[in-house]
Amino acid sequence: MSAASTSAEANAVEAKNLDLVFQTRDSPVHALSEVNLEIRRGDFISFIGPSGCGKSTLLNCIAGLEPITSGAIAIDGRDMTTVSPKDRDIAMVFQSYALYPTMTVGQNITFGMKVRGIEKNEREEKLLKVAKQLQIESLINRRPGQLSGGQRQRVAMGRALVRDPKLFLFDEPLSNLDAKLRVEMRTEIKKLHQNLNASMVYVTHDQIEAMTLATKIVVMKGGIVQQIGTPSEIYNRPSNLFVADFMGSPAMNLIPAKVTNNGKGTKFTIARSRGEPLILFDDNITKLPENIVLGLRPEDIGDANLRKGDKLQISTCSVDVVEPAGADTYVLINLGGKEVTARLQAETAAQTGMEMAFTFNMDKVSYFDAKTGQRLN
Repeated sequence: MSAASTSAEANAVEAKNLDLVFQTRDSPVHALSEVNLEIRRGDFISFIGPSGCGKSTLLNCIAGLEPITSGAIAIDGRDMTTVSPKDRDIAMVFQSYALYPTMTVGQNITFGMKVRGIEKNEREEKLLKVAKQLQIESLINRRPGQLSGGQRQRVAMGRALVRDPKLFLFDEPLSNLDAKLRVEMRTEIKKLHQNLNASMVYVTHDQIEAMTLATKIVVMKGGIVQQIGTPSEIYNRPSNLFVADFMGSPAMNLIPAKVTNNGKGTKFTIARSRGEPLILFDDNITKLPENIVLGLRPEDIGDANLRKGDKLQISTCSVDVVEPAGADTYVLINLGGKEVTARLQAETAAQTGMEMAFTFNMDKVSYFDAKTGQRLN
């Protein structure tokens, strides 16, 4: 990637063929492999994946905290591959708040500006603006030890905001907070992005955070990018079995099936623990291998007594488990040797052990190759 002048068309971040290899005593470890990424200005990008997938490592490479083995990184159109972190015009918010305990909130937020020699009047002006945005005006003279976890996280965010950087980097900033506070802070970060229209990269292991915050999601596994897409694309059209299983709570049902093509459509035969196999049809697809994995989200399997529709296929299945969950009721059935979850309305009459008619929305189905795990439709 050649150096480029900053322009209105430049991406906030661009990574090309990014590799990071750690040399160990036994053999090289590929922490990142062939990562290609474009983040537009104003985007909110979330990196997500299981522990050790490389999401924080990729963030550190963008920040310049981790030197890459090969490839290139540009920020706002400028090649930053070998540029020092302090010269990349970024601001980071970490999982740990890293606040100075002897300084007040105001001093913590403005300390970086003071070190860079910014005049006191400008520092105070930016402090008041950011404190108002984060609703911490009344806390400016307190010290970190006098603040709650959520308040300390707001201060850490304020320290980043006063810099007006080209790029904000968040590394699991909410993981230390309790569940209720995480929801509140998630809303605050969403509002912040909308108000600032800033470019943000956000690392999380929490798929709900990724789905609700991001304009685009990068799903990773083993240092390799599995899929990049909007939350809707990731949820409704996962590119492979890993993404389908990882994204969603409950996860997508992945059901082994045998395929019979007749030239006009496809019949799917799904084994059951007892009784005849379940048969489903799809007239919109004909070219599938003999063995596939059929993917359906829990909400696409319904109670036939409560959900009607011309395109919904109905079949009777035995109910194994019923889990009331307030507005929804989750029902578990066994198909293809797999535990399959149906997300039903709270008023369902489902009971453990009963035979019950379920609907299957084949308009929402995903098909995956049983051998490669890749999406087929």
